[in-house]
Amino acid sequence: MPARIVISADGHEVFESWRQAFATVAPDLPVCSWFDPAWQLQPDDYALVWKPEPEHVECLAHMKGIICTGAGVDHLLSLPDFPQDVPLVRMGGEQTARLMADYVLWAVISLLRGARTWALQQQHAVWRNNVCSRTSDTTRVGIMGLGHLGAFVAQDLARFGFCVSGWKRLPSDVEGVTVWSGRENLPGFLAEVDVLVNLLPATPATEGLIDSDFFQHLPKGAGFVNVGRGKHVVQKDLLKALDDGTLCGAVLDVVTPEPLPAESALWQHPRVILTPHVASEASREMQARYAVNVVACLERGERPALLCDVARGY
Repeated sequence: MPARIVISADGHEVFESWRQAFATVAPDLPVCSWFDPAWQLQPDDYALVWKPEPEHVECLAHMKGIICTGAGVDHLLSLPDFPQDVPLVRMGGEQTARLMADYVLWAVISLLRGARTWALQQQHAVWRNNVCSRTSDTTRVGIMGLGHLGAFVAQDLARFGFCVSGWKRLPSDVEGVTVWSGRENLPGFLAEVDVLVNLLPATPATEGLIDSDFFQHLPKGAGFVNVGRGKHVVQKDLLKALDDGTLCGAVLDVVTPEPLPAESALWQHPRVILTPHVASEASREMQARYAVNVVACLERGERPALLCDVARGY
């Protein structure tokens, strides 16, 4: 039987938008909704998921492959019955990387120029000439996590003139970027960063990594951008670092929990810019195109570039 994509991502209400996207990029590839009562599992089915319904997880074990619509898959791997032996592929593609790079560039420049302060002044009709003369070529940006997205972001920032370094678990080369590796070299990396960007994967080793001790290694008044996972950060320690001037500001696209409760101090904090986990969500059509390419790759018996290593958690 031909390969088929069974879609549960984002619920039954949006299946039609997925159907139209796949019809545009691969009109001959069968797709169906997981929520269609008439759907029955076939031997050549692939699943497109984000957060599957609990009753769907058992069926995933019988799929030829699973494609996640997000770059992070920790929420899937943490499910008690999630199949460990079915190929699981993270979302990627050129648009996903480009969106992330654009978001991080905007976030870094927002911290560099004090955009949150200007927004608050506008809100209160305050005209104050708080000039910032710092430029990109004198600003050191550090990227934690140099995988598919992190390496693309780092090189993009370097092209814009920032002084870019990166830190990762194991050594490797990234053109145009100074690379630090190993937990023992993390303090040295942090000491030379004016704006820190977190793009680490979510693993047991990275949960709670960014705490008070961590922030103390940064130069006083550094900026912080979190586009990794909310669980990487100890939130009370982040607020303390913002309040005492350890950090000049933060741009947060990920928090814990999501959505952020209305009573959270982060909503109104004068040094925080919050966005609702939107940094790098590609269009339906581009995600569909990526999924089609993944299916074709797996059907040829090849290894997709973003195949999840279950042992590492990403």
